[in-house]
Amino acid sequence: MSDDEATKAVNDWNSTVIEEFRSNDGVVGGQFEGAPVLLLHTKGAKSGQQRINPMMYLDYEGKRYIFASYAGAPTHPDWYHNLIANPDVTVEAGTETYEATASPVSLAERDRIYPIQAERFANFAEYELKTTRKIPVVELVPKS
Repeated sequence: MSDDEATKAVNDWNSTVIEEFRSNDGVVGGQFEGAPVLLLHTKGAKSGQQRINPMMYLDYEGKRYIFASYAGAPTHPDWYHNLIANPDVTVEAGTETYEATASPVSLAERDRIYPIQAERFANFAEYELKTTRKIPVVELVPKS
């Protein structure tokens, strides 16, 4: 599969999940069945275009975290590069939409938070085993 075909497949999958999310007040099935899912809106680092990615999140100790796991791929996902370049994001969670700042956590905080997600959802433990990179953890800080 070419890079273009792979990108189209991911975009088609994302579109299906986004449609299901919005049709069901933030609840989706399939691989996300029973998991907390949000839609993250980022601005393309190069294109400046809005991008929307569905992803699992963790609410813990009054904070909301997302994980740049990319299913254990050797590189960070595009959305992570986008939020590093443009940390102002929009979050859709359930029926709520809000503006936030995406802030990668320190390595020590990452090493404290990631295992909690991996314990709750075993696929995150598998992702960590599949890659040599440290999977970033990002806090979504709501703007007041």
